Amino acid sequence: MAESRRGPGPRDRFRAQVREEVKAAALRQLADGGPEALSLNAIAKQLGMTGPALYRYFANRDSLLTELVIDAYRDLASALARAADASASDAAARLAAVARAYREWARGQPHRYRLLFRAPLPGYDAQSTRLVEASQPAMNVVLNVASALAAPDAMAPEGSEGQFGEWMKLRGVEDVPAAVAARTTMLWAHLHGLVSLEIEQNFASMGVDPTPLYEEEVRDFVRSL
Repeated sequence: MAESRRGPGPRDRFRAQVREEVKAAALRQLADGGPEALSLNAIAKQLGMTGPALYRYFANRDSLLTELVIDAYRDLASALARAADASASDAAARLAAVARAYREWARGQPHRYRLLFRAPLPGYDAQSTRLVEASQPAMNVVLNVASALAAPDAMAPEGSEGQFGEWMKLRGVEDVPAAVAARTTMLWAHLHGLVSLEIEQNFASMGVDPTPLYEEEVRDFVRSL
């Protein structure tokens, strides 16, 4: 007879609830003042706790930041995957939908976008193994969509194919040509540049709608394959 499995007990559920409340308060601080505004003592006061009590849930500010970054990567990956799944079967249309989802996710919560692609605080290791692994699912969505577009003779930029082959092997990415990975990384770099300028209001100050620039980047990418 199979042994019954018990779910989490009241203490575990309470702990999980408090952790989520702490993270929600931290995100509000980030939205209001950036990483520099993040204060565990202020969060504890807001939640009616003492500082030492809060440290039972997060050892320090860096551990809280790490959880926020991982959550953001998961949320971004989900947004990209939904866009890919909801789009038409045409691979180019799916890629355009993913690019639009990337932009909209960043525009909708720029404080979280900055948290992913900037070192939040001096001394914080934004390239730790745990964070690098958390970033991979979002990249995998784009790689899988892009690989459906690739011609058999797609070429990587000179000198990059071997590096991307090693990177994909290290990250466990299969069935994606190294040339596609290199070109996809270039696309991401270009989109990231556009997004970064947009969320900092640089295009707004110019009176420019950057939407055609995003669309052209996707078209350029498709032509490059």
